[in-house]
Amino acid sequence: MLIRLALFLAALLITTSLVAFLITRDPRYMRLAWQVARFILYLMLIFGALYLLERYGLVAWRVFV
Repeated sequence: MLIRLALFLAALLITTSLVAFLITRDPRYMRLAWQVARFILYLMLIFGALYLLERYGLVAWRVFV
């Protein structure tokens, strides 16, 4: 649920920034959209790594114990 909310807010912010860039042609809106996209990508990579660690690392650890 939290991941979906973060993705929704990021998509909304990126879309708003791109529309503002198209209206004003101010490059800081494009920079903001790029920073938000990078942040969400890093966040998803961290969540994915934690999911894989939980799924395969910790479950496999119980097999050895």
